[in-house]
Amino acid sequence: MCYTIPGKIVEIEKRLLLVDYFGELKRVVNEFDEPLKRGDYIYAQSGLVVQKISKKEALLVLEEWKELFFKLKEEDLRLTQPKEVPSRAGIRSILEKSGTSLKKKELLSLLKLTDKEEQEALFQRANALRQERLQNSCCVHGILEFSNYCRNLCTYCGIRTTRKTLERYRLLPEEIVRLAQDAVNRLGFKALVLQSGEDLWYTDEMLVDMVKRIRERCGALVFLSVGTRSVECYTSLYEAGARGVLMRFETSNPRLYAKFHSGPKADLKYRLELLRHAKTLGYIVITGSLIGLPGQTEEDMLNDILLTKSLGADMYSFGPLIASSRRSDAPKGDLTTVLKVLAAARLADPDAKILVTTALETLDGEGRRRGLLAGANSLMINVTPPLCRKRYAIYPNRAGSELSLEQNIQTTRALLLALGRAPTDLGR
Repeated sequence: MCYTIPGKIVEIEKRLLLVDYFGELKRVVNEFDEPLKRGDYIYAQSGLVVQKISKKEALLVLEEWKELFFKLKEEDLRLTQPKEVPSRAGIRSILEKSGTSLKKKELLSLLKLTDKEEQEALFQRANALRQERLQNSCCVHGILEFSNYCRNLCTYCGIRTTRKTLERYRLLPEEIVRLAQDAVNRLGFKALVLQSGEDLWYTDEMLVDMVKRIRERCGALVFLSVGTRSVECYTSLYEAGARGVLMRFETSNPRLYAKFHSGPKADLKYRLELLRHAKTLGYIVITGSLIGLPGQTEEDMLNDILLTKSLGADMYSFGPLIASSRRSDAPKGDLTTVLKVLAAARLADPDAKILVTTALETLDGEGRRRGLLAGANSLMINVTPPLCRKRYAIYPNRAGSELSLEQNIQTTRALLLALGRAPTDLGR
């Protein structure tokens, strides 16, 4: 499965390229100074050139995509056709707005909707806005969980440092590089998230070396999800070739953050400082919050959306809380509430990429599909070896953990094609 379509360069202005995809023109940046010229074919992800591809190979891929590319667009457009709107005039007028035209109190009223028809109208409007602004592109990242050791004690998390019954693991740097190569070269991923608990066994130098070797051995956009390292560490990782950071702030409410988080550097202020520093460096930033924390209000959720936007996030990540306890009364988020947050985020920031988390699918078997139909346009597929995947138990019964990697890829592809989504990220 290919997670992006090769495009042909038609114009070059310094690092900015104009790329043709079946007649659609998108702008991407040659961030890594690949030697490129007009007429060359490239893969791009998140608006950045990932790698050059030979004309012969590009034309073979494009031939496979030619008919499917336009069929998917037609299906996506069909699924976003306007339906009946709610009877309440106030809700109708709010749903006609987006971006800066929406007032804070109007967004809050959407998060407080209880009428099912009005909720469905919100989801439909968010999905239509996604199609209008970003068409049917759906970026798909691979995620490799390389260690389940963590120095922190976040009360809801299954890999917290005090959980003594968990069988821990660490992949060696050479294993991580090899698995990254396999995900890119064999499976076709063009963006890969390297994720772990906050495990300081991996020194800054080790992380930098891993990123360099992955960049040297395969063309991939490398994201890091390693928690609250130092500013100097994130600077060095960027210089080594990493271009993405996945770090949720979990909640914008300092009181709630302090209640559920403890450990070295486990404070909200420092986390936000790192996210702002990452954005300043040029990282693609993925951030957001947990939905369903005990004591969380709709006002908190709205503030989470607005904080994510103020951070200049390139991708929003809102997922339900699923506590690590297997008790039936353990706290967890609610599907409808998460969908309302995803949809409200789309209205607040129409051009954002919005992620559907594995936790949403774990919460409800229809969670991924429902999330994509509520304005989201991004997914991640777990490429962690099966045994390690089971041990990365941040919450119980994670969706897809019982499937092989190939099965996970097949089910994701089938879902996207059924919804008319192209599993690609072409740029803007």
